[in-house]
Amino acid sequence: MSHRLRSILITGCSSGIGLACAQGLLKKGWRVFASARSAEDVERLKDLGLADALLLDVADSESIFSGVQWVLTQTGGNLDAVFNNAGFGVPGAVEDLSRAAMRYQFETNVFGAIELTNQVLPIFRRQGYGRVVFNSSVLGFAAMPYRGAYNASKFALEGFADTLRLELQGSGIFVSLIEPGPIVSRFRANAAEQFYRWIKPELSFHLPSYQVMDARLKKAGPVAPFTLPEEAVLEVLLRALEVKTPAVRYRVTTPTKVFAFLKRILSSRLLDRVLLAASGDEPGFSYGRKRD
Repeated sequence: MSHRLRSILITGCSSGIGLACAQGLLKKGWRVFASARSAEDVERLKDLGLADALLLDVADSESIFSGVQWVLTQTGGNLDAVFNNAGFGVPGAVEDLSRAAMRYQFETNVFGAIELTNQVLPIFRRQGYGRVVFNSSVLGFAAMPYRGAYNASKFALEGFADTLRLELQGSGIFVSLIEPGPIVSRFRANAAEQFYRWIKPELSFHLPSYQVMDARLKKAGPVAPFTLPEEAVLEVLLRALEVKTPAVRYRVTTPTKVFAFLKRILSSRLLDRVLLAASGDEPGFSYGRKRD
């Protein structure tokens, strides 16, 4: 990688992991292009010292194109890395998800991340180096109930990343996935908003489960054991960006590491039982049994 000031474009920096990583990399000497999808958040990022903050909505193709072009004008046409961090969850049982809700989930979590990556790959190929990092999740390989749209989006993202890694062999461009478990963020608060936007719980068979889920989403503070601060992701992001040969996957938090191990050794049926118990959404009636 070049010895000049290293540059990175990070999506989804309004809060949480994106903000923590943008600020952390800035302190480490990177030139950070921190993006957010609202002008108000961009101004706030600038007030926090991220002078190269920019407006970029990964659900909008024109916004992706104009954002990348602006970054390249600032760097003289070079870029060292992209961290596809922007994402959110649309909770709800699979049978309650409309096509529109699923499309909305995938536009940001999958399509936007891949389209942005495709925009920067020609720059990386011309340079002969580059780092592409995707923020996935423990739910990118271990599904949990009532998170179907989010599970599927992260499974899809991992499929794209694995394929891209194969297609970039020998190019000097490395692709890594970060798979966080529970991290301190606004994820649950945002998910609650999405739930009531897309789901009508009072009309659903899953109403008892939704009532449990609603309490979990609205509870203040961490609700899962082993929750770590956002800086835990920054730590592995730095490794993915700065080591000579980065890992394919970086698993963050104890639950992610445990589930990765259990997926290797348990049957699918046994793993299902563990995931149901760990989901935190058990409604007080048996799964698969008709509700009275």
